Amino acid sequence: MKCKRGFTLVELMVVVAIIAILAAIAISTYGRYAYRARRPDGQELLLRIANAQERYYAVYNVYADLKTIGYSNTATVKSEKGYYEVVADQGGTNDWQSYVAIAVPSEVQINDACSSLSIDNTGNKLPAAGDVPANRNGRCW
Repeated sequence: MKCKRGFTLVELMVVVAIIAILAAIAISTYGRYAYRARRPDGQELLLRIANAQERYYAVYNVYADLKTIGYSNTATVKSEKGYYEVVADQGGTNDWQSYVAIAVPSEVQINDACSSLSIDNTGNKLPAAGDVPANRNGRCW
């Protein structure tokens, strides 16, 4: 009897299972890298707002809302690529002697481990909720 060439169904199923496992790992890893690659969009806007706040403070000795420092909207500002929306607050005081700017992620970025990013008048850069485990080793910034 002549030996037939080919693969058995079991061999094909093993190969398909291995490919599925590798694909699952790759897709998960890609998602984390995609979130991390989009993060600078929010960080850049936060740093621009912090810079504008410090310039305003140097002249007027108080911080200001977004409209006063040159943005078209008082309440929120969208980042350049639209992955984040930034809001600025008085930082817990009513006299604008401090501020906190928070970048809230859009729908695309909502599942990022760092979630919202923030910067304040003292230069503290954190995830907005102060999520220390997500920010270990400065990973979020």
